[in-house]
Amino acid sequence: MACRYPTGILQYGNWTGNVLLASATRLMFMATILSHCTVNSIQAAAKSLLDGALVAFPTETVYGLGVDATNEKAVKRMYEVKSRPSNHPVIIHIASSDQVDYWATEIPEYAISLMRNYWPGPMTLLLKRSKNAKDFITGGQELVGLRVPDHPVALALLSEFKQIGGRGVAAPSANRFGSVSPTDANAVSQELKSRLSPSDLILDGGPCSIGVESTIIDCTGEHPVVLRPGAITIEMIESITGERTQMASSQAPRASGLLEKHYSPKAKVKISNSATADEGFIAEQGINTPAGAVRLASPSTLEEYARQLYAALRKADDLGLASVSVVPPQGQGLALAIRDRINRAAG
Repeated sequence: MACRYPTGILQYGNWTGNVLLASATRLMFMATILSHCTVNSIQAAAKSLLDGALVAFPTETVYGLGVDATNEKAVKRMYEVKSRPSNHPVIIHIASSDQVDYWATEIPEYAISLMRNYWPGPMTLLLKRSKNAKDFITGGQELVGLRVPDHPVALALLSEFKQIGGRGVAAPSANRFGSVSPTDANAVSQELKSRLSPSDLILDGGPCSIGVESTIIDCTGEHPVVLRPGAITIEMIESITGERTQMASSQAPRASGLLEKHYSPKAKVKISNSATADEGFIAEQGINTPAGAVRLASPSTLEEYARQLYAALRKADDLGLASVSVVPPQGQGLALAIRDRINRAAG
């Protein structure tokens, strides 16, 4: 275990359940980062959510910026911190599937099958909203997005929040709207440090294991429809539900991360097999780096590509690069999700 200065964020390796070392450090920016999250720190974070504060926390996909999903004032502030359009819906994170009925109604059997098999996990289901899912969460649509994340810190936080009376945590990615999603606590602080207050918290759960956002599945029709691809693939959905599954058309509902330009660094992202001198380059391991280009990532598997993509795009900005050339992976499954993020980053 080591402390990395000057940020003061303590990094840790393995989660060991309820017996973790604890540290809470007041940093030079406004929010407090909690590392080595103990039972006490999780309880404090859940209480902060109930009191209306913002809590950034890790999931297996990316870090989320969480608020009490029933607190309109807190949700509004979260939108302001992110500079997020008010009609852009957010996903509600819950501790378990027994909380679905509070938020949603008319739940199809295939959605229940997906919950049973892929929750906790990187999957968001869009369902018909109940009276409890207000416009300030759904962006005025009659649908609500729900997810049970698969990360020990997230699950501990959501379970504690549920225990003290919380119904769910609205948590879009913990970054400014449209920019690169954060996959570690340092990236959260870089994005939002000037916008958070002393009552807000960042829970440091280490780097995210998947690295791209959850699959979003519209479950309001006869068959499931994928709005945003992710680690839960079309093949995985069909294998569980037995239902024909397809990608959404242009007439799909509004959902997180579906703008044509999204997940974008300051550097210009180009989809190309070549790169000029002093240009960033991201490609799979077997592809050589063009002369003079700056290699930002060389993933050897699709899983590595997903985990490394956002950190590599952030690195381009840290290095002051004007542009980045990216060679997308080919194929289906997770490759589809990676290409989706690259295409949107390139705009």
